[in-house]
Amino acid sequence: MENTTKKVEHNTFFWVSVIFFILFYPMLISIYVFLPLFIGAGSYILIRGLEKNSLVTVFMAIIYLVNLEVNLSLPLFLTLISSFLFYVMIYHSLLHFRKCKICKPLLSVIILDLMYLGALFSFDFIFQTQSIFLDSILLYSLVVDMLVVVLL
Repeated sequence: MENTTKKVEHNTFFWVSVIFFILFYPMLISIYVFLPLFIGAGSYILIRGLEKNSLVTVFMAIIYLVNLEVNLSLPLFLTLISSFLFYVMIYHSLLHFRKCKICKPLLSVIILDLMYLGALFSFDFIFQTQSIFLDSILLYSLVVDMLVVVLL
């Protein structure tokens, strides 16, 4: 009986932590610019949720990505469009890396981040705006994205 109580407490704590992260971390990024964006990790979680037909995972990833775009004043739904294009066009060709457990997530995050940056720079070029500055913080964010996906 005690074991199930601990399991329920752990499960509740986990979900409350995830919800707080999804809702409040993008707000912290807009204040503290040195925090990583986790665009690649969020997009990869979205794709994994699509692959496993997990509605909760897909919904939480979408909420995080949209919340991130709103709080950072980025073009709305650009991460989702980039993620879905990656899933439809590229992700299934990465299935050749089935035996390498780390290769597929790492390549996915790198390609997702590059696709998003390419889409963002294209958006900036078309509409003559400047949404993001290319500096070392973006490289730092990419490295942290790769580390987080390896840990998942």
